[in-house]
Amino acid sequence: MHISDDDFDAAVEEALASVPPRFQQALDNIAIVTAKEPTAAQLSEAHTHGGELLGLYQGVPLPRRTTAYAGVLPDKITIFQEPHERVCNTREQLVDQIRVTVLHELGHYFGFDDAYLHSHGY
Repeated sequence: MHISDDDFDAAVEEALASVPPRFQQALDNIAIVTAKEPTAAQLSEAHTHGGELLGLYQGVPLPRRTTAYAGVLPDKITIFQEPHERVCNTREQLVDQIRVTVLHELGHYFGFDDAYLHSHGY
C-alpha cells in the first residue's frame, strides 16, 4: 500500500477521532506527529528487535512524574507512515492500525510496558 502524505494525515485524523472518549483528554496533552520512517535513534530507543516500528511514545510516563516535573517539552507520539503502509492493504486497515498504534503508545504514557499492551491486543 502507498498513499500520499495528505491521505496519510487524513487517516491519522480519522483514527484519532475514533479513540475512545475516556482517552481523548490524555491526547490533549500529547503532541501527535507523523514521520515517513523512524530514525536509527528512534529504532534503538524502541528496541523493536527487527519488527516494524509503527509508532513511538517519547515523554515521561504519568507514574514516573514527581512533584519536580515541570519545564519539560510536551510528550509526543510519532506515527510512522511507511511502516503502516507495509503492514496494511486497505485504507480501512490503515485507519484501524493507526488507532491501535495510538492506543498502544498512549498506554506507554499511562506507564504500561510493551508486554502488558501486547497481551491486551495493543
